[in-house]
Amino acid sequence: MDDILNIFRALADPTRLRIMLLLLKMELAVGELAQILGQSQPRISRHIRILDEAGLAERRKEGSWVFLRPGPASELGILRRIFRSEKVTVSEMASNDEAQLSFVRKARAETAERYFDAHAKEWDAIRSLHISEDEVEQAMLALLRDVKLGHLLDIGTGTGRMIELFGPSAEQITALDKSPEMLRLARAKLLSDDDTADGPNMLVDKTELKLGDFNHLPLPDGRVNSAVLHQVLHYAQNPELVLREVSRVMCDQAILVIVDFAAHDREELRRDHAHARLGFSDDSIKRWFDAAQIDLNQTRTLDGGELSVKIWVGRKTGLTQLRPGSDKVTTISPTQKRASA
Repeated sequence: MDDILNIFRALADPTRLRIMLLLLKMELAVGELAQILGQSQPRISRHIRILDEAGLAERRKEGSWVFLRPGPASELGILRRIFRSEKVTVSEMASNDEAQLSFVRKARAETAERYFDAHAKEWDAIRSLHISEDEVEQAMLALLRDVKLGHLLDIGTGTGRMIELFGPSAEQITALDKSPEMLRLARAKLLSDDDTADGPNMLVDKTELKLGDFNHLPLPDGRVNSAVLHQVLHYAQNPELVLREVSRVMCDQAILVIVDFAAHDREELRRDHAHARLGFSDDSIKRWFDAAQIDLNQTRTLDGGELSVKIWVGRKTGLTQLRPGSDKVTTISPTQKRASA
């Protein structure tokens, strides 16, 4: 009974009602809420504390920013239906807040655009060394088309492309990055599809963006069914320890996909782009997989540039093949690669 009373008390304030309406639409920073509601951050923080104590909202620190999202209260399911009723959504208060929310979305998109413009030459220089990202993504989709992703962990999500690619097939997504700026870009990119959506953005609803490092994943043991390291492992000083940590959060029979470069000697990638490792050999990946109790099921080599892109697919504890007849480690030639895409 006390929990219900706390919820009603928390909602017995127009500002807190407005905050909940906004948080049920998207995750927002404290400063963004202050901007939308036209109130000071200290005042917004006091309201947030009350919602937090009632289990209606929860805070998450991301660098110097604090983000808010719906809390763990089981009664939120009922409240969602109330808040989506026409009586609420067409009210003047809700309409005004929605208009202000659109400015927040626009600001996030403009920030992302400026970042992409500033780094376009750098990323283009690396992309020019290997086959197109579209071909790599098609190969990944082909390898995983029959796999139930369940709870997907995207490690080093960057701009969130893997969320877009595999999110529709996953039941839940945790996207991790050590850079608060990259998480803000991923968040802006996720929301970009929401502007034209007829209903709730389901990809946003089931995705949690988390600040964290691949050396110490902020997840409990055995939590995820699938994990992706897309062009991330070459930043690791100790890849074996990273894969052990990934294995820790994977449940039995979970799938791990690594996309990275084959071993190469392009020293400028270490010098200019902070690559700790100049690609990887199959033997190294196999050895690290074994140490992490992950069976290497498939390997793909995608040629077509100065650098070859590799895809390694493993399953924790082994023995179960990804697909019938897939126990052989194989290489796709450029001709086979284009035919399968």
